[in-house]
Amino acid sequence: MRWQDWTAIGIYMLGMLAIGWYYSRRTKTTEDYLLGNRTMKPLTVGISLFATLFSAITYLAMPGEMARYGPAVVVGKVASYPVIAMVVGWFLIPYIMRLRITSAYEMLETRLGLSVRMLGCTFFLALRLTWMAVILFATTSIVLVPLTGLDPAYGPLMCAVLALVTIVYTAMGGLRAVVLTDVVQTCILFGGAILTLAFVSYYMGGVGAWWPSSWPGHWPDPEWGFSSGSRSFGGAFLATLVWYICTSGSDQMAIQRYLATKDAPAARKMLVASLTASALATGILSIVGLAVMAYFQKDPSMATARQVIMDAPDQLFPRFVVHGLPAGISGVVVAGVLAAAMSSLASGLNSSCSVITVDFIDRFGRRADTEAGRVRMAKIVSLAVGLVVTVLSLSVSAVPGNLLEVTYKVCNLLTAPLFGLFFMAMFVPWANGRGTLVGAAFGLATVVWVNFGPYINFLWAMPLGLLVQIGVGMLVSAAWRERPTGG
Repeated sequence: MRWQDWTAIGIYMLGMLAIGWYYSRRTKTTEDYLLGNRTMKPLTVGISLFATLFSAITYLAMPGEMARYGPAVVVGKVASYPVIAMVVGWFLIPYIMRLRITSAYEMLETRLGLSVRMLGCTFFLALRLTWMAVILFATTSIVLVPLTGLDPAYGPLMCAVLALVTIVYTAMGGLRAVVLTDVVQTCILFGGAILTLAFVSYYMGGVGAWWPSSWPGHWPDPEWGFSSGSRSFGGAFLATLVWYICTSGSDQMAIQRYLATKDAPAARKMLVASLTASALATGILSIVGLAVMAYFQKDPSMATARQVIMDAPDQLFPRFVVHGLPAGISGVVVAGVLAAAMSSLASGLNSSCSVITVDFIDRFGRRADTEAGRVRMAKIVSLAVGLVVTVLSLSVSAVPGNLLEVTYKVCNLLTAPLFGLFFMAMFVPWANGRGTLVGAAFGLATVVWVNFGPYINFLWAMPLGLLVQIGVGMLVSAAWRERPTGG
């Protein structure tokens, strides 16, 4: 990293802080701080949702996944988007937008009782805290430490600096600051990927020089069905479909953005904008994986290229930034990785703050007497969440697998169990609290068994877990309903 690169990164960081400071002077109420007064534009909120869910993990994992395993997961992922738009846009969003709520988990108490609401809040906070911890770890340990050439012992310090900047602008400006910074960060992360493709093409003499003319020998044979033992197209399609539906129907980060728009049609437009941006980014980053793979395979000075592709594919993209980009441009690409990380961290902090404020502090009678006091309390909660995430990020390296596997096994461990609670509340008329809690226990056990057992590929954890949870929850609810009171 040269001084030009540090200058580019410094300008980016200062810009994010400036946005937070600007909105800190304009935010007067908790509704504005947490939901942007429910009047935000669908396009900008949609881009914000994309930037939130398309984290630095995905930014690094997509090129590595394509280089190591081929296109099956990538194609299956994107192919699911039209189905997601229909299911979420026409079934989940209208239901959610009819409710005048701030936290998604308020609906769980109304329908199934306080215990289910508290379980949903706990699932969400555990899910998002670990997710943000993985983002911090990946961004610092896989990108910043190798790029700067510093000793890995400085990783925790870099985690703290990255978290601090994000915490400050998020705590100052609330959701409006988060959304605007997400839009800026989206432009930066797209720019970094496109610059990478441009320089690989320049060095190698055109796109044809790095685009594969045959199936690379290290890629496994393509599985286009629903194989449960490999990275198949069908498995990726189903896993992405279930993940998006679960996230869109139960995660405060998504629901908070629906509620920030004025009505269901606006929220639906926001969702389509988010999915469109995600499809474009997935495609571009997958092509980046092909480009950097070819670059390292052709360069005779990179004798360990095949070993890196096989053992550490997530390192390909960062290594190209170090070896292949000129001064200043490397800084822009690194800023793209930081943008992907910080947009997710900011949204995670803001949504976690919403849940803690509304579902715990307000719910149990410690609500501040004035709006200024409530905004101040929300900012303090954001700071506390950021500190917890920074500490958790230090333990992520203990989980085996590449970034994609770590994401599914750790970050998405509670995604299906969380949505199972909402499915019971929204679509099972005879559901009750007891049946829902028992179903959640069985669903979570299934997800853990698939993720960490040797029998079924991790892509099947969420679909199977959700199926078991809903089935058990419906059966127990029906059986419990038939019992007489006190029986």
